[in-house]
Amino acid sequence: MARFDKIDVLAKMRITGIVPVFYHSNPEIAKQVVKACYDGGVRAFEFTNRGDFAHEVFAEVVKYAAKECPELAVGVGSVVDPATAALYLQLGACFVVGPLFNPEVARVCNRRSVPYTPGCGTVSEVGAAQECGCDLCKVFPGDVLGPKFVKGLTAPMPWSKLMVTGGVEPTRENISAWFAAGVYCVGMGSKLFPKDKIAAADWQYISDKCAEAIGYAAECRTK
Repeated sequence: MARFDKIDVLAKMRITGIVPVFYHSNPEIAKQVVKACYDGGVRAFEFTNRGDFAHEVFAEVVKYAAKECPELAVGVGSVVDPATAALYLQLGACFVVGPLFNPEVARVCNRRSVPYTPGCGTVSEVGAAQECGCDLCKVFPGDVLGPKFVKGLTAPMPWSKLMVTGGVEPTRENISAWFAAGVYCVGMGSKLFPKDKIAAADWQYISDKCAEAIGYAAECRTK
């Protein structure tokens, strides 16, 4: 079962503004990345369902985080069907994210009162997801749709909570553009985890980058 309720999870995303998105087949490396992000101030982490036996790695990461990162909400990403969502919820996922919107996934998550953040690329998709109880929708792919999409959507639908994923960079310019447009938070993947840094086990670099990105998000909210 998820260790945090829906309100707590969404609050963690809002307060930090940054949700790291990561996958690795080696559970030990995944654990170190999670801890590095946590040390950098992250409180919501998305582990993507992208490799063979990914759920087994996830199970180890969740158990590790419960002990070493007690305030961290660990969720799962790249979920496209209800069976996969149910599997990860059973393993302790605190939230579920997908590249697309599947109403059946919403049903599974709503039954457990776990946030489901579906990927949406149109205003109508966001509206349909909201009708199915999705408090937070993912604008994806972010680098294709751009900040103007977010600004245009939130003008007539100001109640919308949006997380942008895809092409988000840990720079002041990029993060500022998204928050100025009106996002709730941003998901950040490869730009936050350079392959050479992972290979070199440079966990401090990741911690510093997370802290830096969280700082940029905080700056935007004080303006």
